[in-house]
Amino acid sequence: MSLHPTISSSKVEGTDVYNLAGEKLGAIGDLVIDKRNGHVRYAALEFGGFLGLGADRFPLPWSMLTYDTEKDGYVVNLDMEQLRSGPRYAKDSEPAWSEEYGRHVYGYYGAPWGI
Repeated sequence: MSLHPTISSSKVEGTDVYNLAGEKLGAIGDLVIDKRNGHVRYAALEFGGFLGLGADRFPLPWSMLTYDTEKDGYVVNLDMEQLRSGPRYAKDSEPAWSEEYGRHVYGYYGAPWGI
């Protein structure tokens, strides 16, 4: 089986996300794409709640996620506490996606801003 270099966003949404210890952190609920350059800025990780109710979304810089073919999911170098303390928003709302917000999210995770 060959690994294709591209994937449809509909196939990314719902994909599980794990930390380096193999602990499932949640699943990708949405992708946030920069309208000007077309790059994915964030993967909105859904975490918490019960059966999708009350779940929050945690924007993770896309560059932090690595696809693992054995897990059929993404892996990120975060532990549960880092995630819980990170930027978040309610599933039924969205933050104002601005450069200031982006710098805040990327800064929290120590990821370089800009693509």
